[in-house]
Amino acid sequence: MKEGGAVLNRTRLPFVTLVRAVLPTRTVALLAAAAALLSILSFPNFDFWFLAWVSIAPLLFAVVLARRVFAAAVAGWVYGTIFFYGSCWWLTYPMIRYGHISPWLAYPLFLLPVMFVALFPAFACALLSVVSRRFGRIGICIAPAIWISIDWLRYLVTGQLWNALGYSQAFHPLLIQSARWGGVYAVTFLLIGVNAALALLIMRRFRIGLGMLAGAILFAVVLSLGAHPYPPIKASPQPEVVVLAIQPNVPMDLGGETAQMNALLERHLSLTRDALDQLGTKYGPSIASIPRLVIWPESPMNFSYSRDPKLREIVGNVARTNHASILLNSLEPAPDGGDQNSAVLINQEGVIAARYDKIRLMPFGEYVPLPRWLPGASSVRGLVGEFEPGRSYTLMPLGAFRAGVFICIEAAHPAIARSFTQAGANVLINISNDGYLGPTAVMRQHLSNAIFRAVENNRELLRVTNTGITADITANGSTWDETAGFQPEIRVWTISKSDESTTFYSRHGDVFVYGCALFSLGVVSAGFISQQRRRTP
Repeated sequence: MKEGGAVLNRTRLPFVTLVRAVLPTRTVALLAAAAALLSILSFPNFDFWFLAWVSIAPLLFAVVLARRVFAAAVAGWVYGTIFFYGSCWWLTYPMIRYGHISPWLAYPLFLLPVMFVALFPAFACALLSVVSRRFGRIGICIAPAIWISIDWLRYLVTGQLWNALGYSQAFHPLLIQSARWGGVYAVTFLLIGVNAALALLIMRRFRIGLGMLAGAILFAVVLSLGAHPYPPIKASPQPEVVVLAIQPNVPMDLGGETAQMNALLERHLSLTRDALDQLGTKYGPSIASIPRLVIWPESPMNFSYSRDPKLREIVGNVARTNHASILLNSLEPAPDGGDQNSAVLINQEGVIAARYDKIRLMPFGEYVPLPRWLPGASSVRGLVGEFEPGRSYTLMPLGAFRAGVFICIEAAHPAIARSFTQAGANVLINISNDGYLGPTAVMRQHLSNAIFRAVENNRELLRVTNTGITADITANGSTWDETAGFQPEIRVWTISKSDESTTFYSRHGDVFVYGCALFSLGVVSAGFISQQRRRTP
């Protein structure tokens, strides 16, 4: 037995040693968890935005302390799991509220997609570990390029870049003007640069750390200098278009009964009348000759303009009587069959002037990204439904202006707003509905995406929502007239001619992150090649 026990201990010992070698130490794991918690606090609804400038430093320090590349990757995975769960927990709200799933099941189930998305920061930490093991602690200097390259990879794979670190700065216009050159990636680059400098200072690399910190600050100042006046100038004596924004607060669980639908339409019409009265009180008869636009937001697909003759008649009468165009969300038939989530513009004559069909649909909300042969896929489609995506970026005519209108989650896709700007949009409009996600942090997080689209393209952006947050966003990212959530609201805005020059980002897109990705690939490849040469006798 003693010999057997000795043999058993000898067989266990290598396994225990291997596990200890590849997993992060307690210190490394705690540093990763601390970084995740600080990052969560920098986003809405905590809004301690300044923490983003220091939150990643503990994780970068942990990567250097990790004994092996795999241990660094696990540290990144711990960071990602805690961060994405803590900042996007609101995705469980519809599961519990509308899917009637027990919270005891919904919250553990949400871990599955979170653990997958966490693989991207894990990959970033693994690559950074390879570089730091080859070039020493100075390798941390490449962290900004690697981090945004993996953010870009996350967007390519998942179709989402939600809560990229740069979005934490959305409500501070002076800090996000670099987005005019490199989108949200450029702001994230600056944040990671400052964090890397702090990590180097912690590791007593004072000369390099201070130099990198000075470089990041100089980079931010140069990119922001002269971008827009501050404080921002909103008022203009010569409005070109008057906008009446309607926030109806349509409930998500509204049935399809005729009485309910009539009440819903009356709510939109009543709020529109109130907005028109407010317009007359605010501006008087002097504004009567200026084009008017009434915006009804995206709702739970309650209207179908092309299929509902009564709706066409009522909306047409309102448009003709008030000499106003009306923009509304509608369930429209697709050319090849099926349905599309569309924005329809009714002109002052009461007829359709333009229609935009949503291009970037929400997975498992507007379509099911599963092959039809997969068992159970048809049942999921029956529950969720499946829309057909649009194909063209149709501009909406508003007098002498042209508007690029995009729907809901398309605010999180930079290419959508860019394409409208390149097509000639003078103003951007986002109609949205976050009601099914409840009174949670998603409301301000979604708004932060829209703010970046305005700055990236140097265009005023009007965001009109069903349940909030409705806001007028200037071209430099300042927000005006924000509404409260989950209550009916109206807003009266004017659009004026302004500097309509296109930005570097509008013209060239993600060329900045492409360059960072190529640079990162070269440095990481050099690190791998160097390690292989060392191992070769």
